[in-house]
Amino acid sequence: MNRRSVERQERLLQALSGGGSLRLADAAMLCGVSEMTLRRDLSSSESPLMLMGGHLVRRDDPQFQPLYDLQRQQGRRIELKTELCRSAASFIEDGDTLFIDCGTTLLPMVPELSGWRELTVVTYALNVAQAVSKLDGVRLILLGGLYQAVSQSFEGEDIARQVRALGINRAFITAAGVHPERGLSCYHFHEVAPKQAALETAAQRILVFDDSKWETLRPAFYGDLEDVDVVVTHGRAWKELKTRSMEWLRLVQVHT
Repeated sequence: MNRRSVERQERLLQALSGGGSLRLADAAMLCGVSEMTLRRDLSSSESPLMLMGGHLVRRDDPQFQPLYDLQRQQGRRIELKTELCRSAASFIEDGDTLFIDCGTTLLPMVPELSGWRELTVVTYALNVAQAVSKLDGVRLILLGGLYQAVSQSFEGEDIARQVRALGINRAFITAAGVHPERGLSCYHFHEVAPKQAALETAAQRILVFDDSKWETLRPAFYGDLEDVDVVVTHGRAWKELKTRSMEWLRLVQVHT
């Protein structure tokens, strides 16, 4: 790295000394350079900073370490995930355009799509897209950009705009953290924009999660429980949600 690049990153490290994140646009303004210049600075393997979903964070900040590993999650609680997806899929109707979120929770939903007529699936998740591509009669819209292997999904500034431009009947959303007061969160900042766009756009928003995510917070916040219409869950999460006054929310219990 050249001297000016080092000086810029030292200034940003100081700004992030207390932890947290800094928007790329704000960081560029702080350093008096373009966003592209900062992207080049961060592309060096020697950089102490990294870019996550349009935000700068310190590489040594444990809050932003990639704790989530999709390969490890793939085979976990598969029977439960299948039951959750089967219940969630009961909301689908012929001709629907569906947004299916990334991760492994919703992957068992793909077999539930066979037999429907004129379905369209919109996703930014490669694993979901690969599974849907094997179904006959289901149209697939894969939203692309920079591939993030840790979640087998794509990151791109244009993904949210593409989602908002589509007529989505039902959005199936997942969360790594569901907190009754603090809302919905995930591990990776690049997932925030497409999740938020789907919540804003879809006629019906369906949150699907197992109760290990209940009362948990993850680094990237993307919405509140008020932003969804249906929750499909089980166990302690279902019981505690049932006791709360949420007239707008439809709760679906999965028995395990």
